[in-house]
Amino acid sequence: MYFKRICFFVILFVTIPIFSQERELSPLSKISLLTVGTADELHSKFGHTAIRIQDATNGLDIVFGYGGFNFEDPLFYSKFTTGKLDYSMTGHRYNQFLEGYKIENRWVREQQLNLTVNQRNELFRFLQNNYKEENRYYKYDFLFDNCATKVPEVFKEVFGNNIEFDPGYLEKTSTFRQLIHETLKTNSWSAFGIDLALGSVIDREATPYEHQFLPLYVKEQFGNIQINGQKLVAKEELVLNNKSIVKNNDFFLSPLFWLIVFSVVILTITYFDFKREKRLRWLDFILFLSTGIAGLLICFLWFATNHSATKINFNMLWAFPTNLVVAFVLLKKKSSSSWIPKYLWFLLGLNVLTILLWVLKIQIFSPLIILILIALEIRFLFLIKYLRRSKSPITQ
Repeated sequence: MYFKRICFFVILFVTIPIFSQERELSPLSKISLLTVGTADELHSKFGHTAIRIQDATNGLDIVFGYGGFNFEDPLFYSKFTTGKLDYSMTGHRYNQFLEGYKIENRWVREQQLNLTVNQRNELFRFLQNNYKEENRYYKYDFLFDNCATKVPEVFKEVFGNNIEFDPGYLEKTSTFRQLIHETLKTNSWSAFGIDLALGSVIDREATPYEHQFLPLYVKEQFGNIQINGQKLVAKEELVLNNKSIVKNNDFFLSPLFWLIVFSVVILTITYFDFKREKRLRWLDFILFLSTGIAGLLICFLWFATNHSATKINFNMLWAFPTNLVVAFVLLKKKSSSSWIPKYLWFLLGLNVLTILLWVLKIQIFSPLIILILIALEIRFLFLIKYLRRSKSPITQ
């Protein structure tokens, strides 16, 4: 299985030379939109969109897409993390494209497009020019410049006012976060991580056109597009089906299980600390250290990267960055830090503000953080009472 995934990576993400010079399509040519289904791995959770060019006269059967990158770049991880990685247009032979998704067990649907020969050549010329080394690269954006959004942009660029996007193809619109969650299970590490990393900017309602940041909505929109007064999609068919696999959802590996364990441990230790009138310093150190590190990562994604979806992230209110410093203060057996109770009241206020922003739908948080908030608030209240009772020193 590992070898198959390596093969899939090579097939799908390495751009290969398909032709050495520009060609013209014959009257027998066809152009189709390909939509790829989702899979379990995070990189494949949202599907893929590509354009197929067929021409038996010229011996062509190739697929153009977007979203390729150079994994061998020595600065790959730093560029990827900061949102400065160059993504590129890709080209693949159709049989290799299909084989890659067969390995991944993902379906592929094809929509043959109702284009004249002149229109096919106009689109093909644009794609060939865009595929050139000097034009191939672009800055990726999760919401507004990804493998799916690029395809409608290409058609707008090539056909201009001759192509009519239909905003009425949706019965209702959703926020970006709601759209992301359509392919994610709430009790999954991918959903939990995305809700922690992405900010309030994804909680606004997406326009019908903006829904096309997901490939499935590109497919739906293209099924309702008009070009020169005619339907753009002539026919649609399933070219690759996925096999049905029974999945065992192991609750004991889920974030809900581990957050329950986390909360129960915090609350149990707090109860016994209250009874013993003592404080387990290592628990407070771990609690404040972990929330401080989480807060720093959220700050980094918000302020130090080019990722638009990670901006204005109010998860930082409960995962406060300065907790990282306070963790070492609380680790000391004795300290004259009389400001700690005031700081804890400040953190309690931030937790309340988190809930208020949630209720007002300014940012929708993962429902799993309720367990974290409850555990934090109980521990903060205990520490306030304990530290005030001991007046100034923080004792064991």
